[in-house]
Amino acid sequence: MIIKSKHMNRRTLLRGLGTAMSLPLLEAMLPSASAADLAARPKRLQALYSPNGMIMERFTPATTGRDFALTPTLEPFAAFKDRMTVVTGLAHLSGRGTHSQGCAGFLSAAEPRPTEGADLLCGVSIDQIVARKYENETLMPSLELGVETAAALGSCNPGYSCAYTNTLSWRDETSPLPVTINPREVFERMFGDGDVVEGAARLARQDRKASLLDFVREDAARLSGKLGSNDRQKMDQYLTAVRDVERRMQMAKQSNVDEFAAGVDVPAGVPANFAEHVKLMFDLQVIAMQTDMTRVGSFMIGRELSNRTYQEIGVPDSHHMLTHHQADPEKFDRVAMINRLHMQHFAYLLEQLAATPDGEGSLLDSTLVLVGAGFGDPNSHDLRNLPAIVFGGKRSGGQHIRVAANTSKANLLLSLVHQFDIPMDSLADSTGIISELLPS
Repeated sequence: MIIKSKHMNRRTLLRGLGTAMSLPLLEAMLPSASAADLAARPKRLQALYSPNGMIMERFTPATTGRDFALTPTLEPFAAFKDRMTVVTGLAHLSGRGTHSQGCAGFLSAAEPRPTEGADLLCGVSIDQIVARKYENETLMPSLELGVETAAALGSCNPGYSCAYTNTLSWRDETSPLPVTINPREVFERMFGDGDVVEGAARLARQDRKASLLDFVREDAARLSGKLGSNDRQKMDQYLTAVRDVERRMQMAKQSNVDEFAAGVDVPAGVPANFAEHVKLMFDLQVIAMQTDMTRVGSFMIGRELSNRTYQEIGVPDSHHMLTHHQADPEKFDRVAMINRLHMQHFAYLLEQLAATPDGEGSLLDSTLVLVGAGFGDPNSHDLRNLPAIVFGGKRSGGQHIRVAANTSKANLLLSLVHQFDIPMDSLADSTGIISELLPS
């Protein structure tokens, strides 16, 4: 649909009692270009990380091309097979086989400097390269989210700072970005920080256990009366999602520590249940993109070296300890179960993106999603056969690409950067791009 009449400003806010809320993309905000045109290429980036490596025998499709069968680990993505490109054969060529390398290099392909002090050195991550392009167009350059408390300062991998395993995102070679795990902190950053919401109004809302929407109800009603039926439906869906997130955060504040999260420190306001925590963080990320607060996000479903247990799927053992399976079939199977569970949660984000309108398409239509882990076989800390899946992009999905053995992971990352029309000739130790990911 093309709208030629006077249009609404893309930065229109709902206001009331010191509160301001961004709006999702509405037809009334598109003066001369169709939403279908806007969704034709990816404008957003999401990077999803699973810690402690992958059982590649359960991950890697047996055949290449478009007729590949989904493996047990990939089965949760069945509904999105036509959008997914599995890439295998990638490697960190200069790595020392450490958890620090696997995590810090996931979005940078850089080798972190061995240090337990403040003299960190890694490489800028591609999420921050993309965020830099849009930093003057969005409220927040990026959102770095997770579900596990960062490790204390000091050594995690012997000889390496915990900073290398606490985050995926590096603003520059020496500046890692912290991961936020408390949904209340994310919500306040989106709707209650700085000039967006006045502090007094924020405290009053919390004291009254009131919804943010109570403060903007009049403005929302006024605006809704000026919108077409499609836009009213989109705005109602958005406001309903915000209220649902608030309700779940309030429940989390009153809940107890997750009985399944042994060994994980959980701050107040975090949902008691692991699955609910993951879903709530993803829902916040979707709202942030739906309103164009940010176009870039990363998510760690566990920090590297995670000792989380997964009793909900019958795995009471520490995740990290299990990954050193030494070919024990039972340990091997349990790690594969954890890998599959993580993919199930990642599929939830894809479902939410696909269900959220964005112009005439969905958020998934305009989002490039990278899924993977820092290792291939975790038992040997294998950096020579890394798992990677790309959803969306300028080429259609539904294929398995096996690149030449030991192709630098940087080639994949550079290819993704090119999807955002960012002119870069090289990244880390890249030797080129993966042509199958780009238009012919």
